[in-house]
Amino acid sequence: MPLNLSQGVTNISEQVYDLHMTIFYICCIIGFIVFGAMFYSIVRHRKSRGVKPANFHESTKVEILWTAIPFLILIGMAIPATKTLIAMENSDDAELTIQVTGSQWKWHYKYFEHDLEFYSVLATPKKQIENKLAKGDNYLLEVDRPLVIPTNTKVRFLMTSDDVIHSWWVPEFAVKKDANPGFINEAWTNVPKAGIYRGQCAELCGKDHGFMPVVVIAKEQADFDAWLAEQVAKQKAKQEEEQRLLAMQLPEQELMELGKRTYDQFCAACHQPNGQGLPGMFPALAGSEMVTKDADGHIDIVLYGKTGTAMAGYGKQLSLKELAAVVTYERNAWGNDTGELIQAADVQARKNAAE
Repeated sequence: MPLNLSQGVTNISEQVYDLHMTIFYICCIIGFIVFGAMFYSIVRHRKSRGVKPANFHESTKVEILWTAIPFLILIGMAIPATKTLIAMENSDDAELTIQVTGSQWKWHYKYFEHDLEFYSVLATPKKQIENKLAKGDNYLLEVDRPLVIPTNTKVRFLMTSDDVIHSWWVPEFAVKKDANPGFINEAWTNVPKAGIYRGQCAELCGKDHGFMPVVVIAKEQADFDAWLAEQVAKQKAKQEEEQRLLAMQLPEQELMELGKRTYDQFCAACHQPNGQGLPGMFPALAGSEMVTKDADGHIDIVLYGKTGTAMAGYGKQLSLKELAAVVTYERNAWGNDTGELIQAADVQARKNAAE
């Protein structure tokens, strides 16, 4: 039935489904007996048949009976439920550990056993969201960089958050765990077959809660190893490129073009494409005193965000070049015209100052 719980693909998800159906059938039997007895009594002992109501009060045997029977039923339900819950929480002997960090409104994945970490952000085209393009098959359930895990491997997830409470949920794994700021929650999975599995943030985490999907790709071990080696190499090359950029002075045109692309992708949803913001919610950048005068403060807020607001930091998500470009763009677009060019070295200097 389309409205029923999904059976999923993992052993735990099958246990959860079996437990769900067991409890469901028990509830159906109880409902059938209770309502059956009630309707039988209403029809069989109705006044129009001349039935006289019994005249008695209290019965010790009945009191004991209707206390003992529910108690036994609950014990019978608790035994399989406890077994399943214990299995769901047992992350011992994990072969791979991944830290999952929720941010407004994206996921950050860090592979503990490997030098690899990245952000995963909604990839659905904005024009689909604005109803300017037809919706795709995986509307709002597609990301730029999915989480990749090996099949037939016990993978432990460590859940936390950078800001508010999020919840990492993949129905086919029977994994749904809150990501709380300042705390670590654990979950695990072992996916037996390769495939693409989709989920969402299942906690009301703010304005763009509906735009925070989870996509997990399970690969055979050999394919996973090849993917991992490729990603680690790319990340290393990116780090080397950033070090090379520290000694370079990028031209204004290159900074402005990259800055506009970066702004449109990450900033325009809140601050608007014209930099005017949304009054009462997101401040305007056009004519902003901070943007036009305080370069260090401007870099800092793009790097680290602003506590107590929806402004998230992008220091870990964007490269030094992208950070320098977007700050340069904001300081020279919409009539700001400061003439200042922010370089990668300027961004790195603010990072060093914070450390």
